[in-house]
Amino acid sequence: MLEEVERWLATRSWSVTDRPLHRILAAKQRTGQSVSVVLPALNEEKTVGDIVAIIRHDLMQQVPLVDEIVVVDSGSTDRTAEVAASAGARVVHRDDILPRIPAVPGKGEVLWRSLLVTSGDIICFIDADLKEFSSDFVSGIVAPLLTEPGVDLVKAMYDRPLGGATGQGGRVTELMARPLLNMHWPQLAGFVQPLGGEYAARRSLLEQLPFPVGYGVELGMLVDALHLVGLDALAQVDVGVRKHRHQDGQALGRMAAAIYRTAQLRLARGHLVRPSLTQFERGEDGFEPRTYSVDTEERPPMAEIAEYAARRVA
Repeated sequence: MLEEVERWLATRSWSVTDRPLHRILAAKQRTGQSVSVVLPALNEEKTVGDIVAIIRHDLMQQVPLVDEIVVVDSGSTDRTAEVAASAGARVVHRDDILPRIPAVPGKGEVLWRSLLVTSGDIICFIDADLKEFSSDFVSGIVAPLLTEPGVDLVKAMYDRPLGGATGQGGRVTELMARPLLNMHWPQLAGFVQPLGGEYAARRSLLEQLPFPVGYGVELGMLVDALHLVGLDALAQVDVGVRKHRHQDGQALGRMAAAIYRTAQLRLARGHLVRPSLTQFERGEDGFEPRTYSVDTEERPPMAEIAEYAARRVA
């Protein structure tokens, strides 16, 4: 490991217990910064309501840390929007945000558009499929942005059990993202959960970043933030254990391919490659190929969008 990374781990990796809630609230009052929580959601009616309710109770009603909770519905066909609204979130449909640019499927697309419908100086992203959720996920990663002026982006780190077995990373993280980062961006090798969906950042940073529209958004954001603000502006906080639903092997393969493609674009833009993945399913006549496109469209920095600039002026 690079000496720089060892130093970073000692100075920019914290525990949720390092900053008591009263200290976080005092920093929020002193700095006057507002906090938005965004949940990107696609068919998450079983979990999204509990997450929203816990954040609202613990961090809005009990203490004034969070200023707004926004659920961006990515085209759900279940009761996700209804459940989220009943729990106290403001629900916005992806297609109603910036309608002049047709939306494409993907998590990164939803996160990018969320910048237009939130007002916080700090934006905290939380996946909507978490089980046994704790508001520590929010307070823990927001805290350094309120107490440390030099920090611009904070990732959550946690254990991720799978089938009862403990572990510190997801399968795509360990098999794809971590090797890529260690080989090509070794400064980022200290992140325990580089692909985790729970992170917070200053709006002033997010609006300058391009957003891969799909699963590559987390890796792309880390790499681009490193180049834009440097390693010392990035941090991570241990929030315990993360439980969520798990994808099947083929879905993980598509995720890994999208992440690899995102990394490729950052290593050598314009390099001639075949951005597709062929997988196999057993059919009546044996194994049948299924080919999926893994090319990843990217949205430009939000600061370049006229509607966003107009909103900021207004």
